[in-house]
Amino acid sequence: MHRFVLGFIALFLTLPSPAAAQEKIARPRITGIHHVRIYVSDMAKSRAFYSGIVGFPTDDSHCVGLSRFCIELSPVQHVELEQAPSPAPDNWLAEISFATEDVPELRAYLVAKGLNPGPISEDASHTRTRHFELYDPEGHLVSFARDYGVHSFRGNAISDAVSSRIIHAGFVVKDRALMDHFYKDILGFRTYWHGGFKDADTDWYELQVPDGDEWIEYMLNISPTADKKELGIQDHFSLGVRDIHAADSKFLTKGTATYDAPEIGRDGKWSLDLYDPDGTRVELMEFNPVEKPCCSEYTGPHPKP
Repeated sequence: MHRFVLGFIALFLTLPSPAAAQEKIARPRITGIHHVRIYVSDMAKSRAFYSGIVGFPTDDSHCVGLSRFCIELSPVQHVELEQAPSPAPDNWLAEISFATEDVPELRAYLVAKGLNPGPISEDASHTRTRHFELYDPEGHLVSFARDYGVHSFRGNAISDAVSSRIIHAGFVVKDRALMDHFYKDILGFRTYWHGGFKDADTDWYELQVPDGDEWIEYMLNISPTADKKELGIQDHFSLGVRDIHAADSKFLTKGTATYDAPEIGRDGKWSLDLYDPDGTRVELMEFNPVEKPCCSEYTGPHPKP
């Protein structure tokens, strides 16, 4: 056989297979929560809640390029409000978006893992809108948007707001093992804390993003027949505060009764709960625990103000 042909065959046999090449795609960093999107039934009432009670500006002038109504928490995080579809959804936490350093590379990584993410947004003129979406194994919509220094920013950019940072988002999970394969095995999320109403139980399971200190929370052991009120409590997002009692005094001054008073949770942290006009829980939580948590130790860093 010709020497050239033999050489080509030898080279071909040493090349990695397409599948092996795909396996070598590295996962880009996932640094935190980029935004959350909430369904609302009455946009005017919800805007009044988030502006008058929570203190966020609601002129949406800061969230350039976004088609949905947007509330800016800081230059790098925001909350989107969207008119609820008909029929009404079970989960009013419509989307959780995570920040990544490389949107196209992360999408390629997920394709190599056998997933089918949606196309990347083509609106290159507005970097904050460039993202792609996919559904997790239980049908929660997640997206990944470009991190332009998202978690190098700290501080309260909006002086009248009770908080300037989303530290976690939680949602009902039925099959923890199935969800762990997606969030832990594929995306690289890592356990932060878990606990329950009783020490031997696990009703809450928290996973931090792989390259940051914000997290998601599985809300476990929820009845399949839970009503809208119960689901509104479970599907929630959380804002970090330095001092829960200072936050509490703001709500007392404003005369609202739409929240639960501060308490130390089973995780050892002070928190309080607000409820928007549709019953979606907005949790305020201090960044660090003040006492030993139940059930398990923390295994990751606490977010910083």
